[in-house]
Amino acid sequence: MTFQNLGLIAPILNALEEQGYQRPSPIQEKAIPPALTGRDVLGCAQTGTGKTCAFATPILQRLHETKAQGRPIRSLILTPTRELAIQIGESFAAYGKHLSLRTAVIFGGVGQGPQVEQLRRGVDILVATPGRLGDLYQQKLLDLSNIEIFVLDEADRMLDMGFIHDVKKILKWLPEKKQTLFFSATMPPEITQLVNSLLRDPARVAVDPISSPVEVIRQSVYFVDRGNKTRLLAHLMDELRARSALVFTRTKHGANKVARDLEKSGIPAAAIHGNKSQTARQQALADFKAGKIRCLVATDIAARGLDIEDLSHVFNYNLPEVPETYVHRIGRTGRAGKGGVAVALCDFTEKPLLRDIEKLIGKSVPVVDKHPFPMENFDAPVRDKHGKIVNAEDAEARQAARERSRERRESQKAAQPALALTPAEPLPAEEVSTKKKRRRKKKQGGEGEQPAATPMPEPVPEPEPMPQPVSLRTERPKLQRPGTRFNTGDQMPVTEFERPDPLAGDFIMDATARLLAPRRPVRMTPVVSQPEPKQDKHSAKRRKRKKKSADAPKQEAVKKQPKQSLKETANKGTEKKPAAKKAQPPKAEQGQGKTAKRKERPRREAQQPNRSRTKDSTQQKSLMKPYYLSDDR
Repeated sequence: MTFQNLGLIAPILNALEEQGYQRPSPIQEKAIPPALTGRDVLGCAQTGTGKTCAFATPILQRLHETKAQGRPIRSLILTPTRELAIQIGESFAAYGKHLSLRTAVIFGGVGQGPQVEQLRRGVDILVATPGRLGDLYQQKLLDLSNIEIFVLDEADRMLDMGFIHDVKKILKWLPEKKQTLFFSATMPPEITQLVNSLLRDPARVAVDPISSPVEVIRQSVYFVDRGNKTRLLAHLMDELRARSALVFTRTKHGANKVARDLEKSGIPAAAIHGNKSQTARQQALADFKAGKIRCLVATDIAARGLDIEDLSHVFNYNLPEVPETYVHRIGRTGRAGKGGVAVALCDFTEKPLLRDIEKLIGKSVPVVDKHPFPMENFDAPVRDKHGKIVNAEDAEARQAARERSRERRESQKAAQPALALTPAEPLPAEEVSTKKKRRRKKKQGGEGEQPAATPMPEPVPEPEPMPQPVSLRTERPKLQRPGTRFNTGDQMPVTEFERPDPLAGDFIMDATARLLAPRRPVRMTPVVSQPEPKQDKHSAKRRKRKKKSADAPKQEAVKKQPKQSLKETANKGTEKKPAAKKAQPPKAEQGQGKTAKRKERPRREAQQPNRSRTKDSTQQKSLMKPYYLSDDR
């Protein structure tokens, strides 16, 4: 059978031919036809059998045949790792080379800015990891309501890495009516439950028995002590003539340790794991594919999805605790039917793990006895209180990491005095604040100790005169006109002036003086007479005595006058009393008189201001001049 028999269109066939594809693999032959009709597909095949092409080509053809306005996201491919996401994106770009469809890849570990900008321009196919997809969706930076085809790749790896809950959350964001393509190498019970709830009448495709290793891979195991694994690995790299080797360790610290030891042995190597930045991981993978390094040491993060052409050897430096992981690891070699070599290094404590692997694959792994580092330690493995084997290598790697971090901190502390700048000379006394002086004295005298007071010598030297503040009115230096320069030798004009302390000398700034100066009480003429406050008895008596003493001479003068004159004066006094009151105008003119008074009152106040009233800052002429005005203008 050829790809033409599967019903693919000419642009995709041309792209496959350019990539060197001649005949479809079993998974491609069985999965592409039902996927083109729109049915759900459950693909269970071993890694390295061409699953990416099995779901990529139907997606490209279906989206090409049905156009959409605005380029919404119409297909979503969910993958567990960043490396696998990048690889799938490259496959879509290669297979859809002659189509006008856009593909975007989003993953964590890098800035989201370029990814968001790519989504805004419009994307037809989105390849994503669960973490970054959920982050952008919660920020409302992408819309998943137009998804037509959903692909869940490496579903069992999602379960192993703890992404199964994120996957279930993402499924709630997708529309109910869609085509689902489900691919997994193994089918644990949790994955089976997810399949039953997600797929509707799927086309089941199973190429090889579940969890069986690829037959073309030659497997072997070497029994060796834990301390000699690195030396045996370096020996096998030369003996087996490994052009490119992928070494798997259980921990990140172990990967770093193995990479360093191989470098010391003269074998170019690099480590790749979750603690490495995405840029460092991509650079190490690119150098490995380009042949710049012979050995790539990785944790299980690289066990899935890495498609490295002509990978000759895979070394299991540590046997995995999960038997299925062994199958994924060795599946990195023997791609597309090519041969490969898988070597396992097993110490005495890992023999139970080897038995579990052999039980899973259904056959025993051949043992190689003749090597320069045979096993000599047959002590029983140490177990914790739960019965689990304690891996001493992991503890040693972590302890080594702690020692390296401690050495790094000590080296940084030792380098600080050498890199420290020489202390600057103390500033002049007039420019140093009181707090800085006290701080300097405390440092000189020690923590909590006050420096002893030194007696002043007997002729006391006169201190340097403090610079008197410059009066901003008279003594301020004139500024240059615009376009001229100060004679400082600098290209930029000097704009900093001496700002005297307003409370340091006799000079006080105008605003401060006005705020601090006492104000005289303002005597305002009351418009309406206020009733006199109540006086106590003693003040009333004193007031009566003063009145009597003031009226005594007048009474004596009245007694000396004749009676007639007294009557006249009395009549006059009684006649003058109403005259003392202001004459009231007629009723017709009362309203006019009141309005006239109201109009005249502000006029009189404007003509005769109260001179006893103190002027405020808005009425006085300011003594300050703006520093940006010159006297020449």
